[in-house]
Amino acid sequence: MVSTSLWMDTEILPEAAELKGDAHCDVAVVGSGIAGLSTAYELSKRGRSVIVIDRKGIGRGMTARTSAHLAPLCDDLMTEFKKLRGAEIAKLFYESQAAAVDRIEEIQASEKIACDFMRLDGYLFQGNGMPADIIDQELEAVQEVGAPVHRLVGVPLKGCEKRHVLHYPHQAKIHPLKYLAGIAAVCETNGVRFFANSPVEEVAERDGGVTLRTPHGRITAGNAVIATNASIADRFQLHSKVAPYRTYVVAFAIARGELPDGLYWDTEDPYHYVRLQAGPDDHDFVLVGGEDHKSGEANDADQRFARLESWARELIPTLGRVTHRWSGQVLDTIDYTGFIGREPGSERIYLAMGDSGQGLTHGVMGAALNSSLILGEDHPWRSVYAPDRKTLAAARNFLRENMTILQNLAEYVAPGEIASLEELKPGEGAILRRGLEKIAAYRDKAGELHLHSASCTHIGCHLHWNSFEACWDCPCHGSIFAPNGQPINAPAVSALRPVQR
Repeated sequence: MVSTSLWMDTEILPEAAELKGDAHCDVAVVGSGIAGLSTAYELSKRGRSVIVIDRKGIGRGMTARTSAHLAPLCDDLMTEFKKLRGAEIAKLFYESQAAAVDRIEEIQASEKIACDFMRLDGYLFQGNGMPADIIDQELEAVQEVGAPVHRLVGVPLKGCEKRHVLHYPHQAKIHPLKYLAGIAAVCETNGVRFFANSPVEEVAERDGGVTLRTPHGRITAGNAVIATNASIADRFQLHSKVAPYRTYVVAFAIARGELPDGLYWDTEDPYHYVRLQAGPDDHDFVLVGGEDHKSGEANDADQRFARLESWARELIPTLGRVTHRWSGQVLDTIDYTGFIGREPGSERIYLAMGDSGQGLTHGVMGAALNSSLILGEDHPWRSVYAPDRKTLAAARNFLRENMTILQNLAEYVAPGEIASLEELKPGEGAILRRGLEKIAAYRDKAGELHLHSASCTHIGCHLHWNSFEACWDCPCHGSIFAPNGQPINAPAVSALRPVQR
């Protein structure tokens, strides 16, 4: 069993040097996932000089952890989307997401990128024991936005022969890292410069442009796009409208032909999703995902993987051995739509924030939208994703998600998880109370202790240990820190404060 993403089996992404000294460009893009590289592609094709900079390696963030469904309908159901945003915006949302799938198809064909792109059917099926009327309601909402859909009974999964189903033709799937590698290669040909292992510590508008500061250099640009999903530019305003969730994926070997190719997902909450990926020889991989929870609010990955495996084997008895398992983090917005466009209060800083579980289509669509805005063009999707929008109907979601912050900060008065450092075994992390301070303590495999403040450097929320990924998670806004205290996921940009033993 390999506890890593299936996509990372092939190291095909470009290498890039650290930024040292100063650099200048028309547009600086922070983040090298699907949103960042797609933005660089769109702008460089239109003659702009672009720099892409990332705190890690190129393409090694959350895009490498997607299950890579390309489904243009709202993950949280179009019925719910329509309640919050209305019929007109729902239609524009669908059209924008469908256009993103079309754009991926167009780019991979025109640039000759071998990325396993394939059009195929999608099936939303009735969850176990759930009423059928959820399918009827969704059918009406999907028809209203103009998406092709058919109502069926049964999908080719054991025990689901009589469940009610919506069939969506012309969906798609892709190998995300092969696509990113192809995009990066075209970008390099177009003059895009890449810098890796270069964390951006400050983004500021000054002198009619934008300055990005890193530990060993800076970039000056006419405009900047913060494509880090959880923005490092906005401190709190937009972060109060998003919530980080962990999601889990298990990959199984299966003999070719045992499962009809398609995208399958159910109406349960959290829902399950299934897809095939071509494998070697006469075998394929079946990817099964789900078991989502708020980031930092559970540390039971093995149990969640076990439940996913049990669910999958019951519905697909021909599954072989588990080959991979991994988790990723999605950033859900309170109204199911990312924040894409000019940052509120800024003139030259643009955001691509909040994938709402549909990172690939949000990233590609957002690249088209932000590129048009930077070039001074209006865009029909602008109002759908505007970062300064106000969705009054989502007030309940706003209050629910922000209760996390209040509950989290209250943990500072709670006891520690361990009473002394001697309780920590090699490879374990836990919270220790020392007087008024909470300490994030980790003992590495060699027995060395790593002690840091348990306070997230974004707005001070209380961190939790993630034993599966061996990192510290922030439940409030999705920051992630390595055991050595270094930030590895936005919005935090500063390292945790070291603590003496």
